Amino acid sequence: MADSRQGSLSGLTEQEAKEFHGIFMTSFIIFTLIAVVAHFLAWQWRPWLPGASGYASIVHDAKEVAMAYIAVGFTG
Repeated sequence: MADSRQGSLSGLTEQEAKEFHGIFMTSFIIFTLIAVVAHFLAWQWRPWLPGASGYASIVHDAKEVAMAYIAVGFTG
């Protein structure tokens, strides 16, 4: 049973395919930009590669922040 319609394998006309492609590319670019911004912000918050002193400095800094938060909580 052959399909007598002229068109693509997807069943879309050329105009529908162009419209779908435009929407797809726009949403893909927006998604990619959001992902790049999110990765940049995550890198600024906590670098993925440790510094010269390794991950020990991250743990030390976290302890200092926690102790400062506790001190402010008890006095404030």
